[in-house]
Order: sequence, then C-alpha cells, then structure tokens
Amino acid sequence: MSSVVFHKLSGSGNDFVMLDGRTTRHDLWPAERIAAICDRRDGIGADGLVILDPAGPDAVRMTYWNSDGSPAPMCGNAALCSTRLSAALELADPAGMTLVTGAGSFPTRCVGEGDQAELHLPDTDVPVALPIPLEGGELAIGLATVGVPHLVCHVEDVATVDIPSRGRELRFHPAIGPGGANANFFGRTSRSTGTGDLEPGWTIRTYERGIEAETLACGTGTVASALALAVAGHAELPIRFRTTSGYLLSVSARIVGSRATDIWLAGQGRRVAQGVWFG
Repeated sequence: MSSVVFHKLSGSGNDFVMLDGRTTRHDLWPAERIAAICDRRDGIGADGLVILDPAGPDAVRMTYWNSDGSPAPMCGNAALCSTRLSAALELADPAGMTLVTGAGSFPTRCVGEGDQAELHLPDTDVPVALPIPLEGGELAIGLATVGVPHLVCHVEDVATVDIPSRGRELRFHPAIGPGGANANFFGRTSRSTGTGDLEPGWTIRTYERGIEAETLACGTGTVASALALAVAGHAELPIRFRTTSGYLLSVSARIVGSRATDIWLAGQGRRVAQGVWFG
C-alpha cells in the first residue's frame, strides 16, 4: 500500500482532491486509482482529482480528471481552487498567475485573504440554439463550449427540473455530438434576505458528464449560462448565479457580435482539509 499527501478543496460545493505534482507522478494515477481516491465511502471523496505541477515562472499546470477517472481539459471550479492552492503551496504569485490546462492557458488571481479567486477565460462563441424539443417549463436550449461543451437550458422553475432524468437525457443527446456535454439548467429566482424582502437573481443546477450526476456547482457551465442570458437579452452582464450549494458564482464579459470576450469567472476556492491517503 502506498501513501500520498492530499489537499481537499471546495469550489462553491464542487469538491476536489488535489495533489502537489512535486511529490507524485501522473503515471501513478490510472483511472482505477483516481476513482478509488474520489470514492465517497472508501476514499477521500471528490468530484474530481487535480495534480498541480510547476510550469514556469508564476505558471502552474492543472491536470484534471473526473471522479470516474476520465480526463477533462478544463473545470472552472477546479481552476479557482487550483489558484488558491497554488498560492498556498508557493507555486505562484497569488496576485497573478497562469494556469496551464488541456483547454489552454488562463490568467488567474487570488482575491483578498479569504477563499475567493478569479479566472480569465479566452474568447468564445456565444451559445447557439439546438434543435431539441422543449419539455414543460423549458424556454430555450443552446450549446456553447467554455473549456468543455455545455448544454444550457433556460427554465421557468429550476427547483422542479428532474436533473437525474432530464439532465442525463440531454447530456447524451445526439444533437450535441458523440462526446456529449454537461447539462446546465438555469432560471430566475427570488431568495429571502431574512428580513421579509426578496433578493432577485438567478439559480443554476448542473448534471456533469464524467461524474454522471448532479453536482453542487459548475464554473464553466455558469459562464455558458450567463452568456446565453446576455445574448437573449434576459440579463445584463455581470450576472451572479446562486448554485445548488448556496454559494455564488459571478460572470462578467463583453458580447461583440457572436463572440464573447474579456470573460471572468469569480468564485470560491476554499481549503477544507489536508491529510494522507493510503491506497
């Protein structure tokens, strides 16, 4: 039995087991071992595994796998967590660093002394409508690629969506392509402030491929959903979303024709635990 020092981080409820690449090797992590450490009963428990490696002055390579051991080129919440952990491990300057991922290199930075971070994403096409029949309560369905493909579905009431059923159906829909996509459902919400007043805003829920279940937050899916709202004229950027975990993700960008530019995702990268895993 081998052992490894791990760090556990949470990005708005999406949780990750994270490893310092200076103390482990990628070839030690086949899909079976990744699934084992991410297992919520017999392992540490996580939505995915991240290994952070030095990649140059104030540059860190973020390699990400889903909890089933499948690789993914990018994960927004993992990037926010990687930014905070890279700073804590003194891999890069917290005021500004570059995360190198399978989807490209992204400027990131820590915000304040707490757990907030910001991620700058490359320009991308705005979501395009998909020829998928709408079900009850669905207003529009589109597709965008923000690091990975995201189906975005504007709904009347997010709380009533059957995520395990409808999310899985859309995640594998043939109109998306053979690789499928994350399925994000978002809608208008009103949340009590505790004083009897209502705080208007947007709520989002996500069915994530590779995890094959609803997760508590999806950073890049939130970006795709914000762009869909802005293009349709339903909201003005920046837009804040309340995730299933209750935490907020904020998206700012500029829309120029069919392109989105100067995209920033802001959210949590909270260190939860550090320990040793035997397995």
